[in-house]
Amino acid sequence: MDTTYDPALAGEGADDGQPLLYPRIDCRDVSVFYSGKQAVFDVSLPVFDRSVTALIGPSGCGKSTFLRCLNRMNDTIDGAKVTGEIFMDGENINSSHIDPVLLRSRVGMVFQKPNPFPKSIYDNIAYGPRIHGLVDDRQELDAIVEKSLRRAGLWEEVKDRLGQPGTSLSGGQQQRLCIARAIAVRPEVILMDEPCSSLDPIATARIEELIDELRKRYCIVIVTHSMQQAARVSQRTAFFHLGHLVEMGDTDQIFTSPRERRTEDYITGRFG
Repeated sequence: MDTTYDPALAGEGADDGQPLLYPRIDCRDVSVFYSGKQAVFDVSLPVFDRSVTALIGPSGCGKSTFLRCLNRMNDTIDGAKVTGEIFMDGENINSSHIDPVLLRSRVGMVFQKPNPFPKSIYDNIAYGPRIHGLVDDRQELDAIVEKSLRRAGLWEEVKDRLGQPGTSLSGGQQQRLCIARAIAVRPEVILMDEPCSSLDPIATARIEELIDELRKRYCIVIVTHSMQQAARVSQRTAFFHLGHLVEMGDTDQIFTSPRERRTEDYITGRFG
């Protein structure tokens, strides 16, 4: 199968929700070291557009470390070193000429705990478009704020209190606000690092519904400790163990007929 990314097949506005045969990101032999100690070992995997890829595995297996490679967040950690190649639109994002700040506007991140800025709901969303120069006037900014909040399923709940602090929202609402903030800068990829771990079941269900809706437009990679969540929201699943990618495939295949014994042992609860 030809896995070269074809931008003509992607793009905002696509809404059939079907995964494509082309990876948006192609990772080749990616390794990560912290102060010389290796944490991720030679991981190669494609990440497909308009679909959700779930990274699963026990705590400390390298899932989040690998996720942070996809927008060079590991660059911010002293002593961290990433080797290998990660291609996006045909360019290796680890190349010296790639601006990490611009990369992170294309590859958004939603963290484990909601982290709204100490600003109003409106300014949380408007911050990114302002600093990246995506708007020319207030009317255009208003439209981006409303569109982002609608896509995050939050507009109807906050439209009458946009001037209130983002921290005044509930935990689930704050996480949806952070997702709205991420998509306001028109990213192509959204990374989520255990986005539901601090949320109650009702808020978790809302976020999962949102992920399913967003994947019709975006390439999404999610780290989760919940195998049930991975099974519900993803089309492809990658199982990590001790820093190694053990197995990757269609989610149904991984959960019903894994090829590797370690994958089966983890899924059936024999370890983890």
